[in-house]
Amino acid sequence: MDHDDLRDWSKRAADWAHAYHASLRERPVRPRVDPGTTAARLPPAAPEQPEPIERIFADFEAIVPTAMTHWQHPRFFAYFPANAAPASMLAEQLANAMAAQAMLWQTSPAATEVEEVMVGWLRDALGLAPHFRGTIHDSATTATLAAILTMREIATDWRGNSEGLAQQPVLRLYASAETHSSIDKATRIAGIGQANLVKVPTDAEHAMDTAALDAAIRADLAAGYCPAGVILATGGTSIGACDRIATSLAVARAHGLYTHVDAAWAGSAMICPEFRHLWDGIDGADSVVFNPHKWLGAQFDCAVQFLADPTPQVRTLGLRPEYLQTLGHTEPGQPTITNFNEWTVPLGRRFRALKLWFTLRAYGLTGLRERIRNHVAWSNELARQLTSIRGIEITTPPLLSLFTFALAAGDAATEELLARINDDGRVYLTQTRHAGRFVIRVQVGQFDCSREDVMTVAEVLRELA
Repeated sequence: MDHDDLRDWSKRAADWAHAYHASLRERPVRPRVDPGTTAARLPPAAPEQPEPIERIFADFEAIVPTAMTHWQHPRFFAYFPANAAPASMLAEQLANAMAAQAMLWQTSPAATEVEEVMVGWLRDALGLAPHFRGTIHDSATTATLAAILTMREIATDWRGNSEGLAQQPVLRLYASAETHSSIDKATRIAGIGQANLVKVPTDAEHAMDTAALDAAIRADLAAGYCPAGVILATGGTSIGACDRIATSLAVARAHGLYTHVDAAWAGSAMICPEFRHLWDGIDGADSVVFNPHKWLGAQFDCAVQFLADPTPQVRTLGLRPEYLQTLGHTEPGQPTITNFNEWTVPLGRRFRALKLWFTLRAYGLTGLRERIRNHVAWSNELARQLTSIRGIEITTPPLLSLFTFALAAGDAATEELLARINDDGRVYLTQTRHAGRFVIRVQVGQFDCSREDVMTVAEVLRELA
């Protein structure tokens, strides 16, 4: 296959993609396949000789789509979405065609500078203070790892990277039980250890108890431990829990601790000023992450980390071997260049900012706000409808567009109901545990869903519950 073939087959792929998206409402959201089904349809070894692209494309059409969970389905209400607005998909095609490796300014000047400008656009759109700068990671997990590694280095006076942790004091991190499992993963990877991630109790509104946070830090200091940082949540994955950012940051500052706020999902809603009370005080954080791929239409993967001061993170993650030195761009009066590989864990970097540029321009902040406001309104309307269905209890009320429910009959009945819902195929929901109960999550956020799509959940439950 050469570039002439690519031109023709790209058109064929675009036609396939158009037909695919047009047919999504007729497809079950989750495939009806058993484990191993797809693997059994593939040859056990790679071909020795080249095969015609016609055969390859035909096999794709026959094997893949019917065995995919359709994340762009307008009735996908599971997890958080991984949206892909058409403008974002177009930008990804162009980024894929250029296939740049944007590790340094000099390897992709436009990629670096568009990223800097897009971070500024988003900072202002979310109402953040102008002192924040930032970068784009693949996911919030990586951004959180970068923040926790920075906490580690600050707490060890920058000896962790050079000397290892064996001779350092025992470090402690603090987060509420409602934070995402990525916090646990980053704590493990950073060498701090799961046992040293202190899960602070939450209050009646599922926010971190700030008095308990202060007490935990003081107890650790008395025990000879070294507190390293505090991780807060705005819109926790399970039920949407939001910590009280201002008061929690005040406790962290009183102890001189670095802070990170995980707003991976809910952060997108902050383009609407009426939701910003959910993270009051955010301008006092050291690090904030949110995922435009979850609710703003930018295609996965795209996580933006804002930093009040990038210097500690760059000092933690940056390396400049001779082969990565930037030459010929240091004349007086020229702008200082940014090499984003020094802000992140991977050296290699994709041109992720292009899809943000296309998406923000194609829909505008007004259009994106309208979508988010609709999703929040439809989620609240759906929750009200479910209260009228006999046997269903709303277990946590809507936080933005996320709520949970369960059957009064108990966990076994609720779990069995969820299995029937997802086997039915018209909608896709997932589960969590809250207050000791098995509950079903509903999260409205797919880019092209309509009110009718959302109310289909109530229709399905009236039939199945």
